[in-house]
Amino acid sequence: MLSNARPEEDGPAAARTGGERRPADRPALRGDLRSAVPDATAAVVVTAAVFAFLYARMGSGESATVAVMPFMDDPGTYWMYLLSQAFGWSGLLWAWGTVMLGLLLSGPRPTQLPVSRQVLERWHRTTSLTTMALMFAHALMFAAELVRYETKVGWAERLWVAFADSFVPGWYDSGTGRIAIPIGQAALYLAVPLGLLFYVRHRIGANTWRRLHRFVIVVYVLSVWHTLLYGTNVWYGEWPRTVLWLLQLPVAALLLLRLMRPARRAERLGAPGTHEGASRAGWTTRAAGRVVAAAVVVGLLIVVVSGRDGGRDRPAEPPATGPHAPASE
Repeated sequence: MLSNARPEEDGPAAARTGGERRPADRPALRGDLRSAVPDATAAVVVTAAVFAFLYARMGSGESATVAVMPFMDDPGTYWMYLLSQAFGWSGLLWAWGTVMLGLLLSGPRPTQLPVSRQVLERWHRTTSLTTMALMFAHALMFAAELVRYETKVGWAERLWVAFADSFVPGWYDSGTGRIAIPIGQAALYLAVPLGLLFYVRHRIGANTWRRLHRFVIVVYVLSVWHTLLYGTNVWYGEWPRTVLWLLQLPVAALLLLRLMRPARRAERLGAPGTHEGASRAGWTTRAAGRVVAAAVVVGLLIVVVSGRDGGRDRPAEPPATGPHAPASE
């Protein structure tokens, strides 16, 4: 979730040095962790606000979660599940922000910025670290809820089942979670190494890091996919799901702009064979990437305008076991 190398790191000097800064100027993980404290504090505040909102909606009977799972009609009992949801939503919001910053920094340098590029780079690094922490907290609270829920077995088995269901790919075997949870796990397990590799890129080489870092967008796509599949707050085809789809438009548009106008000369498309040493397969891959990004933008527009966003239909009547189901006569 960190930006690619700077545009000026594409000349002969960059080739000799790997595009790396001097050790004294190189961002360190310890320093970024300290810088991330205000960002993480803001994330905790947002998470608390989302938790309070979800808690109130579950208590009032308006929560889509209760419509999906009628037995979850008591926020006092299922508060850990609600906290997991809150961490998930704040994590997705922070992921959106850090991806947007990364795309902005890795493309052509904007003529005007509200703050210096160095500040934007630091924000990008700190929001990336915060995103990883929020993703882990989301999974951890989901596991904690499973520990609380599995009351018919001993503590050792409860802990193991909760750990396996939450962190072992393919272990969870119930409903949509059989697909959605491994997708979320893949996002988490890719996000951590891809994010932290930035701090050792002087060891693995800037070019190697840059190639690996391109897969960060896959982490974001997996996170959104996980949410659309399994997020009970966006389970139905209503405004929360529409907003989630809408938020993907600027990401896709900025990605397309980044591909159409890359900062590094080696990534510019041109005509086949115009770049010295560039293979036709490489040119084809870059061209295909631009076509796919453009198709995604068009697809998102179609989804938003048509309203066919994959949401389910909310039941016409409240669930029989819901907190505000009408009394039987």
